[in-house]
Amino acid sequence: MMRRRIIAGVVVAVAGAGTTVVALRADGGQPAAAPPPPGSTAAVERETLSGSVTVDGRLGYGEEVPIMSKAPGTVTWLPEVGATVERGEPVLRADNLPVVLLYGVMPMYRELRPGVEGPDVALLERNLRALGYAGFTVDDEYTGLTAKAVRRWQKDLGLPSSGVVDPASLVVASGAIRVAALAVRPGAAATGEVLKYTGAASVVTVDVEASASGWARRGVKVTVTLPDGKEVAGTVASVGAKVSPQDPGDQPTVPVTVALSAPVGRLREGPVTATYVSEQRKNVLTVPVAALVALAEGGYGVEVVEGGARRFVRVEVGLFADGKVEVRGAGLAEGMTVGMPA
Repeated sequence: MMRRRIIAGVVVAVAGAGTTVVALRADGGQPAAAPPPPGSTAAVERETLSGSVTVDGRLGYGEEVPIMSKAPGTVTWLPEVGATVERGEPVLRADNLPVVLLYGVMPMYRELRPGVEGPDVALLERNLRALGYAGFTVDDEYTGLTAKAVRRWQKDLGLPSSGVVDPASLVVASGAIRVAALAVRPGAAATGEVLKYTGAASVVTVDVEASASGWARRGVKVTVTLPDGKEVAGTVASVGAKVSPQDPGDQPTVPVTVALSAPVGRLREGPVTATYVSEQRKNVLTVPVAALVALAEGGYGVEVVEGGARRFVRVEVGLFADGKVEVRGAGLAEGMTVGMPA
């Protein structure tokens, strides 16, 4: 089951005549924050306070997706598992002719020739331009100039230079792919599923409890901690729409994919943690949590130190995070000094 850890602070309670500081543990092991030494003082600060939640995840390449080939004939070559295939490179060879990868979201579904118009034409032309072919306008019209560029491309690939694009000679994916598994071997029929692929870049997958998945939205920033302790910034790239039950008794979860902003070195797979901001308070007054004192009449206060005088100010508490707490109180101001319970 996924572990969900809330980074909290400490609470203060009165036991008899003394004041007791109790550290809340964030993960059942280490204290969330070490309180300052007893008898010291601290300043009232104005800052942005952020609470965070840490969840377990897996470093890998994300979901495996099948490639369905429409090529007739026999598979004569396949890339190795783990290989990366980029735009314009063959995903397989059928009857020794390449089936080439293009980048996009629309599958190639019809023959393209002069006079044809549509978004599939624009996809082809964008890829031709990215591959270095020119002399045509990138739009949704397949013109004679497009056909001329296609003939050059086909010649470079070793295909018949017809200027007509057969959709069976192409496969479309959103970007470079990594071969995850082979579904067939050379000698098999080329039509049908030939392999499974993932994205080429490492990603983190987190199975988030469905009841606690409100934070997971595309673009949300997270911090990923790798097995070697290195921290890498990440961004939520996608949130699965399908809820998956786990073992009996476990909470239903949804898969969240996090894209990483930097390479992870030699690490390719393994357990990681992802930390996201669960709550945030901007421009608020804060004090160390250990500065809170439980008042006899109920509620909390802080001991304000001014010169040689000390007085208690009742406060309302807000967000607890990183060993600090949001406080509000009459007469409380930034820069004041508060005592720490002895």
